[in-house]
Amino acid sequence: MRLPCTFWHEICIVSKIILPLRHDSENKMRIIAISTLKEYYIKHPQAKDALEEWAEKTEKAEWRNFADIKQTFNTVSQVGGQHYVFNIKGNDYRLVVVIKFTIHNVYIRFIGTT
Repeated sequence: MRLPCTFWHEICIVSKIILPLRHDSENKMRIIAISTLKEYYIKHPQAKDALEEWAEKTEKAEWRNFADIKQTFNTVSQVGGQHYVFNIKGNDYRLVVVIKFTIHNVYIRFIGTT
C-alpha cells in the first residue's frame, strides 16, 4: 500500500505540514489543531463540554471510512469529498472537518453556531 506522504527518518511531510510519525496507537485519529477547539470554547464556554466530548471520542476512534464515523457520531453528515459536518450540543454548533483516513488525521475547518 502506498502512503500519501513521504517518510524520512522520523518525519512525515503531508501537504507542507510536518508531522512526527506515530508509533503508539497509530490507528487512532489525530485532531489538527486541537487548539482551535480550545480557542472557540474559551470564547463560548457553553460549548466546552460538548467539544471536549467530541475530541475525546474522536481521538479514541480508529475510523477507516464514513460508516465508522456514523457508528461513533450518528448525526454526522458527509458534505463532499473529505468534508464532514458534526452537530455539536444538540445542533447548537456545527463543526466542519476534513478527514484523511489513510493518515488518521482530522483537520478542523470551522466551528460555529447554526
